Amino acid sequence: MRAIQIERTGGPEVLTPKILPDPEPGPGQIRVRHGAIGLNFVETYQRSGLYPMTLPKILGQEAAGVVDAVGEGVTRFHVGERAGYVSGSSGAYAEMSVIDEGKAIRLPDFISDEAAAAVLLKGLTVEMLVRRCYRLEPGQTALVHAAAGGVGSLLTQWAKAIGATVIATAGSPEKMELARGHGADHVLSYGGADWPDRVRALTDGQGVQVAYDGVGKATAEGSMKALAKRGFLIIYGGASGPAPSFDPLALMRGGSLYLTRPTLFDYAADTPEMDEAAEALFTVMKSGAVAVQVGQRFALADAADAHRALEGRQTTGSTLLIP
Repeated sequence: MRAIQIERTGGPEVLTPKILPDPEPGPGQIRVRHGAIGLNFVETYQRSGLYPMTLPKILGQEAAGVVDAVGEGVTRFHVGERAGYVSGSSGAYAEMSVIDEGKAIRLPDFISDEAAAAVLLKGLTVEMLVRRCYRLEPGQTALVHAAAGGVGSLLTQWAKAIGATVIATAGSPEKMELARGHGADHVLSYGGADWPDRVRALTDGQGVQVAYDGVGKATAEGSMKALAKRGFLIIYGGASGPAPSFDPLALMRGGSLYLTRPTLFDYAADTPEMDEAAEALFTVMKSGAVAVQVGQRFALADAADAHRALEGRQTTGSTLLIP
């Protein structure tokens, strides 16, 4: 099979096309032949060495396609059925991958391979953010950073579907306009130093109940300043770099605040949790309240170019690799 494998950490140039043996499913495993592969910012951390991994490694955490082989004892899937997956162990930057059947997600007919690969990791992350990490309620106000990106666009739509007010941020006028198109009530640039004050002004000085921060270093301290008393700061990524360390007393001084740094795989730790999260995601998508936007497609062999675009903030919506 064709695959993108890294043998050392570094810049995008370490993403090397390889021809590797086809993986064979073992007991309880299925093999998925990919129709589309999702690209996520966390993979740039893995490639660079920020998140250490055992090398050599095929990157990639989500893909969708058709089951073309099953191992002994498999009962959830049959050859020819469609499946997607989100995996913490990587391996998706390839024509096919083997995964435990309990970690695979059955795809409904109304979701294409491209839509599934574009939405699963991001959409399940958003489900975690708005339903379980912090249960967003109608009438509350949420701050959503990077609202034109893959997670941010879905998060804005889902928050609006719940009935929340969304104050969104983006890094350019073009991306600010995209955030408005996703339904944000107010859109600010996080390029200046005054945006936390502007957030508070939009909330009559009270601040927001929850701040969803996937930007990290450039925004985390401002996000804390924008919170209401007993507000939640959820740092789920670091597109600008890792968020700084916080003195616990800063949480007290800010108004008895809460801070968490969640990861999806602690909230979808087993098959029932993953199935429940996927059902919630597919339901809100089928209703039309949340739509996935595929902003860019790259050939699998051009994974390095895809990483350059992602790190250069030249992407909008979701980015796919096509085998």
